[in-house]
Formats: sequence, structure tokens, C-alpha cells
Amino acid sequence: MAEVAATSRVPSDRAFILASLIALAAAAWGLLIWQSAVMDADMSLTMGMGAPLFIALWVAMMVAIMYPTAAPMIMAFARIHNDRRERGQAFVPTWVFAGSYMALWSATGLVAYGLAVGGDELAGQWSWLSDNAPRLGGGLLIIAGLYQLTPLKDICLSKCRTPMSFLMNSWRDGLGGAVRMGLEHGAYCLGCCWLLFLILFPLGMMNIAVLAIITILIFAEKALPLGRQLAYAAGAGLVVYGAAVIFVPNALPTTMSDSQMGEMSGDSSGTDEMEDMAPGNSQ
Repeated sequence: MAEVAATSRVPSDRAFILASLIALAAAAWGLLIWQSAVMDADMSLTMGMGAPLFIALWVAMMVAIMYPTAAPMIMAFARIHNDRRERGQAFVPTWVFAGSYMALWSATGLVAYGLAVGGDELAGQWSWLSDNAPRLGGGLLIIAGLYQLTPLKDICLSKCRTPMSFLMNSWRDGLGGAVRMGLEHGAYCLGCCWLLFLILFPLGMMNIAVLAIITILIFAEKALPLGRQLAYAAGAGLVVYGAAVIFVPNALPTTMSDSQMGEMSGDSSGTDEMEDMAPGNSQ
């Protein structure tokens, strides 16, 4: 009876872990969608946010995008440790592996915020950067596309595509071992996808459609049989799109058109007129 109970508990444990990953990702998506709807338009790289809010939203973004794409690896880890527990061996809770994986991705938010602050300061001091920001964004898209075709991308992607192989070759026992494996998997995942997140600066950090496309692409690269081919196709698409943006800057979703600029200017002048007509402001 004890063996039957133990056997039935394993699938339920794994179902709970999968349900938890889905719930966390869904909650993070809900937060991002809400924030995108209520936030003010701000063309700066930091979107007018201070470090705490920017990093908090970055962490939510990583949970929303990376937990679904890392689910096969996390479930493989859970399966191994469930088997160890059933044999009476020492095991580590899955959240240790998943938490250390997400901790590494969350730490990249500090780097992202530093890049955003630095970019805004440079743009404020050097008008050429502001004037050519869309074309620079197009260049970044081209770089991201070319990276999709590099051997380093392929090496990192191969580690993400074979969960059991990665775990067997990188296995470490104990709590510290689980943390190390989570960080190592996170590093390979970062090596695979980092430029796909860097292009959020020109495409829109809170652009929900872009975030959804990146999530689908990363999952497809890792999980589908044609994942490598899809990575190459995405790379080619980014190169073509980046080249188009260089020649047509308005093709970038974060670029304001002349009509939009005119509307903002009109709103500003209208506000100024109202202020001039207010009591106490008449000459």
C-alpha cells in the first residue's frame, strides 16, 4: 500500500509543480498587461521609472517569459528528485533549482536598468543619439538577428533543448548542487536569449505583442523539433526588419510619426494657451 501511495504521489507532485509554474507565469502576464495599460507614454529607455519599479517589472517579465520556456527543464529536475525520494535517497525541492534559475535572470534587470539610464544620459548630452535612435535600434535588431546564426547561440540552445542530457552531465548533489545547476542552466539560457531581450529597448519594453512573440519564439526554439531552424529563420527575419528600420525609421513601434509629434505639440500649445487665459496670467 505504501508503494502504491508513493507512486500516485509522484504524478500529483509534478502536476502541482507544473500548475505552479503556469500560475506564476499567468500572474506575471496579468501584471505586465495591466502596467502596459496604465503607464504614461514615455519615450525614454527607463520609461520614466525608478530602479525599484523598473527591476520589479523586469522580474515579472522574466517570470512571464522564462518560466513557460524553462518548464521542460524544471519538470525533468522534479522527475529525477522525485525518483530519488521514492528510493529513499536525499532529494532537493524543485523550487531551489527553479528559484536559482530565476534569480540569475532577475539579476539581469540591474544590467538592463544600468544600460537604460546610461542610454538616456548619453541621449540627453548628445543630440545625435536622439536623432538617430531608430536607426541605432535597427542596427541592434540586425546584430540580434546575426547572433541567432552564431555557433555560440547553437551551443547554448543545444543545452536548453536536451533537459535530461543537461541534468545528467551537470548533476550536483545536495542543496548547493541544485543552486549551481539552476544558475548554470540560467547562464546557458541567457547565452541563448540575451539579445532577444536587448531588442526590447527599440521595440518597446512594455509592448505586450512583442513580449508574446519573444515568448513563443524562445519556447519553440527550445521545445519543437524544428527549433534550430526556427532560430535561424527568426535571425533572418530580424536582419531584414532591422535593415528596413534603418531606411524607414517609422517602421519601429517606438518611433513617433510626424503626425503624432504634431498632436503632442498641439496639445502642449493648447495647454499653454489655457494657462495664458487663466485668471492672474493676463497682461
